[in-house]
Amino acid sequence: MKLIKLTAVAAAVLASTAALAADPIIVIDDTDAVVYEAEPVSYAEPVAVAYEAEPVASEAAPAAQYNNDAGIIRNTTGAIFGGTKTLFNTVTHPAAVSAEVGTLGYGANIGWAINDKTELQAGWAGGDVADLFGGDFDANDVNYDVETDFSNPYMGVQLRPAGNWFTMGAGIIVPDNSIDVTANSEGGFYKIDGERYKADDLGTLTGSVDHRNKLAPYGTIGFRPNINNHWGVFGEVGAAYLGKTDATIRTNSTNSNVELEDGSLSGQSATEVASKAQNELKGKDYLEWLPIVKLGATYRF
Repeated sequence: MKLIKLTAVAAAVLASTAALAADPIIVIDDTDAVVYEAEPVSYAEPVAVAYEAEPVASEAAPAAQYNNDAGIIRNTTGAIFGGTKTLFNTVTHPAAVSAEVGTLGYGANIGWAINDKTELQAGWAGGDVADLFGGDFDANDVNYDVETDFSNPYMGVQLRPAGNWFTMGAGIIVPDNSIDVTANSEGGFYKIDGERYKADDLGTLTGSVDHRNKLAPYGTIGFRPNINNHWGVFGEVGAAYLGKTDATIRTNSTNSNVELEDGSLSGQSATEVASKAQNELKGKDYLEWLPIVKLGATYRF
């Protein structure tokens, strides 16, 4: 009888010890983790007690959520740096697309978020935007009408230094802009290099302006508030450095001796006077610093 009691006590002790030493059983359902742990009860069967564990961050569900009200787009860092295949998927599935209008032209861009304060952008803007710059300008005493055909692909970075609506941007434009000019006479005369030449003798002066920079750095500041979870708006101001200009001016006149305002002969051909106008236009460096003003709307995926 004593042997039976000792055997029963030993068995109960072993069962309790095994229950205490047992590892918890974790069951994962989607993002919720539940741990079942055996809790020993004196001289009785173990009772299963369940409690919820804190959710564990995974690649599929990041632990940190960005502030949507600040206009921040979805984080794609892991996809960008996750390998060739993931990089391709990310490039073909950006975090946001935007439409814009401004001094660079009419266009659009796509964006990829590196983190909650940094976004990469690639876009294009162009078209006839001469009216945005007034449609004309003066080079010394000659007024020129302007026609433009802009093409401005660009790549850049948008920063949110305070993690809110305020943004700072920088990048590179690859300008391919056509700027055509036509001189306007005043009272039937052109004033060039201090002299007034008869417009009938000099003819029509037309030409073009080309910037020397093949890559134009730019910088902007702006704001990007959200309307809802997907839509937002933005505005930016800044400048791009297009560089010094080259200019050409030509005349349709073949006059070999252009008459001055007082009726005397200048001793210069129409082509020579047009060359003087060209030098003045070149010295103007029209749009050497291209002002950037743009407004747009963004859709975030």
